[in-house]
Amino acid sequence: MSNYPRNMTGYGATPPHANWPNGAKIAVQIVLNYEEGGENNILHGDAASEAFLSEITGAQPWPGQRHWNMETIYEYGSRAGFWRLHRLMSDLPVTVYGVTTALARAPQQVAAMKAAGWEIASHGLKWIEHKDMSPEEERAQIREAIRLHSEVTGSAPRGWYTGRCSMNTVDLAAEEGDFAYIADSYGDDLPYWVKAGGKDQLIVPYTMDCNDMRFAIQAGFTTGDQFESYLKDSFDCLYTEGAEGAPKMLSIGLHCRLMGRPGRAQALKRVLDYMRGHEGVWFATREQIADHWAAQHPPVAGLIPSEMSSAEFVAEFGGIFEHSAWVAEGACALEKGPTHDCAAGVHNLMCRVFRSADEAQRLAVLNAHPDLAGKLAQAKRLTDESTAEQASAGLDALTDAERARFTQLNDDYTAKFGFPFIIAVRDHDKASILAAFERRIDQSRETEFAEACRQVERIAELRLQEKLGA
Repeated sequence: MSNYPRNMTGYGATPPHANWPNGAKIAVQIVLNYEEGGENNILHGDAASEAFLSEITGAQPWPGQRHWNMETIYEYGSRAGFWRLHRLMSDLPVTVYGVTTALARAPQQVAAMKAAGWEIASHGLKWIEHKDMSPEEERAQIREAIRLHSEVTGSAPRGWYTGRCSMNTVDLAAEEGDFAYIADSYGDDLPYWVKAGGKDQLIVPYTMDCNDMRFAIQAGFTTGDQFESYLKDSFDCLYTEGAEGAPKMLSIGLHCRLMGRPGRAQALKRVLDYMRGHEGVWFATREQIADHWAAQHPPVAGLIPSEMSSAEFVAEFGGIFEHSAWVAEGACALEKGPTHDCAAGVHNLMCRVFRSADEAQRLAVLNAHPDLAGKLAQAKRLTDESTAEQASAGLDALTDAERARFTQLNDDYTAKFGFPFIIAVRDHDKASILAAFERRIDQSRETEFAEACRQVERIAELRLQEKLGA
């Protein structure tokens, strides 16, 4: 048994209805990253100067040296950019991703954030890379970030976003903080639950595309018009989806030293005016979105197939392919993960095993199925699944004439093909079953063997949907 930890399916084709307040068609969530004073700098005990997200194209760290140009670019964000954006958005719900050491160096800005009613989430202790940190070191930094954040702002953060994170970040943050949400994900347009830090943790995904960071990378925005156009297109797409019955969340990421520049701030103003001009738009903090989602869509307890031992998996799913537990055993041995923790996922694993089996093995599965309305049914010797399935099509309440017809067809079919007639009866009624019987009995054995195998897979699919939900 091997496990693949990534969930490549998510909500799939049918995401849950967000039920945003007042029937909103879209939730617009604006993040202002406050990092100035928390970036790499030997003044902060770091090994080199900062080189990330600035106006300096191709910047490189300067080991052991301060970088005057880089420092003053960051200072622009705290000295001018923040205040321009604060004036522009002080009437909107905004979430601040606050690097804790940066907040500690920004008492006036923190006071302004609080006066505007903005949420101040934690953006980690320092704006540095975490990928090479040991879990112990990163845990210590998370703890200190929470402690210092509480000291600087007056309360512990309810949201967390590291950004330059490690593979351990989400688990460690979930363990260390009582967070309403963690935002270290770019994987969806809606919040979703994960198991992290030994508990159910809500993820409110962030964005890299609707983000002014793209002014600071080569494959990004050059002019404010490009940013404005991209955000309007993103808004229009999600607004239309919401109007059609599937509301989503639009995340927008801003930085004081980037969007706070005059030419870019004008583009942001136009975008905000455009969004305000639409009905059914919910501007919200991430904390508000997280609390709404937790109330509307709490985590659902249920079977988690990818976490089952082989014995548990076979005990739970061994009867899905009639009297053929070897199919479940083989499925459990395949690579699986969170994306398989649903009916479609388990069905795919089991069908792979069934399809790769030789003809003799598949024939044995066909022969494990009972005749429709046959002697086993009359003797009440069917499995619980088969009993319920046959009853769903009324095969437990046949007239004498109907039973005689089914018996004759069963006998003729089995004599011709060497296995019983198999059909997913939950897809049919008595009349359509009889019609299929009479049509299929005239087919070649090769064609009918393939059809019977498909029906076995469909029966398994319906059984799994009943067990795990569609």
